[in-house]
Amino acid sequence: MAERGPRARLEVRVHPGARRAGLKGRMADGALKVEVAEPPEGGRANRAVEELVAEVAGVPRSRVTVVRGASARTKTVEVEGVTPEELERRVTAALGARSGREAGHGE
Repeated sequence: MAERGPRARLEVRVHPGARRAGLKGRMADGALKVEVAEPPEGGRANRAVEELVAEVAGVPRSRVTVVRGASARTKTVEVEGVTPEELERRVTAALGARSGREAGHGE
């Protein structure tokens, strides 16, 4: 089996069935707050979380997997192809861009 390179894990707290999908900030424990529009039925919300994390991480969707908490709101997501440090930089940049839009800067 071929190794795909570095891997990083991310703890996320998911709000399924939201009006708008996106990153919403950090929890007190450091977990990333994520909202997805899909309901938590049939794995739809998990797939939406994987797609959102892939977009933020800059990797193909096939390299992102919910590895723990599939039926819970708090999940562990594994991302192949980025180091933990690079994933954290990309998440921080995405959160910064989000807060800039909320403050009325850029869009």
